[in-house]
Amino acid sequence: MTEHALDHVAVRRATPADAELLAHLHPDVLDDVLDDAGAGLMPRQLLDDRQDRVAARVERWRELLAGDQPTWVAVDTTAEGELIGLASTGPGRDNDLADDIALELTALYVRAAWWGSGVGYELFRTAVGDRAAYLWVPGANEHAIRFYERQGFRLDGTEDELDEGRHVRMVRAGR
Repeated sequence: MTEHALDHVAVRRATPADAELLAHLHPDVLDDVLDDAGAGLMPRQLLDDRQDRVAARVERWRELLAGDQPTWVAVDTTAEGELIGLASTGPGRDNDLADDIALELTALYVRAAWWGSGVGYELFRTAVGDRAAYLWVPGANEHAIRFYERQGFRLDGTEDELDEGRHVRMVRAGR
């Protein structure tokens, strides 16, 4: 458990002005996850490539944040607005799920120093709430799978092999 206090965390919708910070947060958090999960989660070279292409990632974040698919950020209000996590959702891209499962959680990342603090849950609650949803998670990321299981998600047996490694799908009916 971390010593961080949630009363010093604000969750808000990201804006294009956050693009630079998000371009650094995302690979930093992936690095934390890779360090935690060890070999097999994702090839280190893919992460290194992402860290080398900052300008392109900033521009991509600007495009994403100017659209209507929400990204939420958690901000440490005691650290000059440092971003400590993000969550993104959008319309589901998979066409083999029940019609009532139309929301996809496309990203939920929190800096390792904040794991166990409740920040991930606050981002999840803001982005998804009680709605029916699904997500894809690296199959080797047991930490994330356990988190999503606590939120009512279950593995549905669907897998996909990506450049980043094997991903598994988790689904939750509405609550």
